Amino acid sequence: MDVQQKRILFRANHRGTREADRLLGGFAKARLPTLSVEQVAKFEALLEENDVDILLWIQGLRPIPNDHNHEVMAQLIEFKNAI
Repeated sequence: MDVQQKRILFRANHRGTREADRLLGGFAKARLPTLSVEQVAKFEALLEENDVDILLWIQGLRPIPNDHNHEVMAQLIEFKNAI
């Protein structure tokens, strides 16, 4: 894992809410090494958003904004449903 991936993994694991830490951190640990450069950039952009918003999007309780409605979000939803 390179320095950028380690930084992203740390950010995903230290969100501020336990639910987001578990979901985003678990996803990053499991999937980050297999994501393309473009997908890593999309995940990193998603980490800029508020935890509550991210969790509501993933749970389907709020519509996903167009700029985050992509394959990484689909993988996050799939990951959430698998845990």
